[in-house]
Amino acid sequence: MKKQTLVLFSIIALLSVKLVAQEKTINWMTMEEALKAQAKEPRKIMMDAYTDWCGPCKMLDKNTFQNPDVVDFVNKHFYAVKFNAEGKDDLIYKGDTFTNPEWDASRGKGRNAQHQFAQALGIKAYPSIVFFDEEGNPIGPIPGYKTPQELELYLKLFLKDDYKNIKTEEEWAKYQKDFKPEFKG
Repeated sequence: MKKQTLVLFSIIALLSVKLVAQEKTINWMTMEEALKAQAKEPRKIMMDAYTDWCGPCKMLDKNTFQNPDVVDFVNKHFYAVKFNAEGKDDLIYKGDTFTNPEWDASRGKGRNAQHQFAQALGIKAYPSIVFFDEEGNPIGPIPGYKTPQELELYLKLFLKDDYKNIKTEEEWAKYQKDFKPEFKG
């Protein structure tokens, strides 16, 4: 009887840990959902532009977007969008429909044609994190894999609108040098 009770408590403990871990995820949505949410409660948008074949995109998902500090900060201050930059889904943005007319199903999970929305945003590398202001206007893409601390710099730069005060490379270098990350790695 004691052994069965111990096993039962062990199973309950493991399930509890798994449920707590599942709660710590970024609340991803589509661009259309984020824009609708912005209309009700203005916030900036952080969009993860990824592809299925991209190794650094997978690392970003695993190492950065599951970091508890990143999850908490993004969920509190941003609408988070997942966007397959080589996907086939249509996207409506500011009254225009963006598609991927060159998308080829025979390529499977391999490289495919770039989506028109990714082209319009000037995305040249994957992953790219694109930030939008509270009105859904693009601020700009940030290319490449980012650690939690590297992403923290951009999250806070755009959240506080500090980017509007940086006009030169020297000012940007000083901002980076003076930045003190708080997120744990």
